[in-house]
Amino acid sequence: MELDFLSPVSEELIAYAKNLSQHSIGAKAKFNSVLNGIPDLSDVQIAIIGIRENRLAESYEDSLLNFDGIRKAFYGLFPGNWHLNIADLGDIQQGDTVKDTYFAVEKTVATLVKMEVIPVILGGSQDLIYAQYRAYDTLDEMVNLVNVDARFDLGDAEQVISNKSYVSKIIVNEPYNLFNYSNIGYQTYFNSQEEIELMDRLFFDAYRLGEISNDISLIEPIMRAANLVSIDINSIEAGSLGSSFFKSPNGFNGKEICAISRYAGLSDKVSSFGVFEYNSALGELSNMLLAQMIWYFAEGVNYRNNENTVAAKQEFVKYQVPVDDDVLVFFKSPLSGRWWIEIPYVANRNTKLKRSTLLPCSEEDYLEACNQVIPERWYKAKRKNEV
Repeated sequence: MELDFLSPVSEELIAYAKNLSQHSIGAKAKFNSVLNGIPDLSDVQIAIIGIRENRLAESYEDSLLNFDGIRKAFYGLFPGNWHLNIADLGDIQQGDTVKDTYFAVEKTVATLVKMEVIPVILGGSQDLIYAQYRAYDTLDEMVNLVNVDARFDLGDAEQVISNKSYVSKIIVNEPYNLFNYSNIGYQTYFNSQEEIELMDRLFFDAYRLGEISNDISLIEPIMRAANLVSIDINSIEAGSLGSSFFKSPNGFNGKEICAISRYAGLSDKVSSFGVFEYNSALGELSNMLLAQMIWYFAEGVNYRNNENTVAAKQEFVKYQVPVDDDVLVFFKSPLSGRWWIEIPYVANRNTKLKRSTLLPCSEEDYLEACNQVIPERWYKAKRKNEV
């Protein structure tokens, strides 16, 4: 079984969870234990896994990577009005090489996704996203990756992969599954103008920290299109983490990063969620914030509308808007009030998409189209499909 790469949660940690209030998350969770092994996952919606790997971090300082602080903080929280079952499946240990760790991550994530269990990954260095992404190679669909990060992490495909240089590997390495890469919260002074221009040439989406902080709801349609989401802890302001380990005074505050996590959970398409760049030197305040991010992600999952099904889409209300030489086709859900715009499939052309696809958008996009303004995300998606 592909889950054999996971080492069990310690008996001490399980005992801690079971001694909490019977209404807490920890008391109700299932565990991969030494005595009982992997629990029955048939009724589990979310599974926590840790990855103790950071050898490709540019500043490799933590050889232990113990996630028990986050786990204890999360176990002690109380669920909302949820109907979710959560399992803690333990950790993937460092392999003999980083590639061995990648292989274990890829197989583990792929297995859970196929079982319709959402892995919540607690990770070391962010290059692990490459392995998380590669888990989707066996799925017959293009992949949308959303990265909450102060940096683009594009890097150079010719150079060795690292936690600051992995997106280029995703773009150029076969199989070519990536349809879109979206960065949320980039800070201009951490990115070269060459990288900013490259993001534009590749028709990728990038949203500055200030833009999102001014209106956090802007990321809802972006998350709704995502298959996998990653959050770099460095995207959070140091003050909210209460730690001098991360030096940047700017970034998302605690409320904002929790809202972002909830939007990721609400997305019907998000099937894996990772928090990376963890360091064991972080204190109790950081652990509690990360635990609350997982809590908000779980709450979002609980309140999903399941509008990604064929039956749900049949109930959508269709709107056609002529703009210049195009006719933009919008759809609105009568259940949630959310909007989509159609990316048309062009027959007899070598396009990335093999059928017409609905791209999540906002009501503002529809209103702009009515005023003869083509939504930028539709234009980029259409161009990516034609490349």
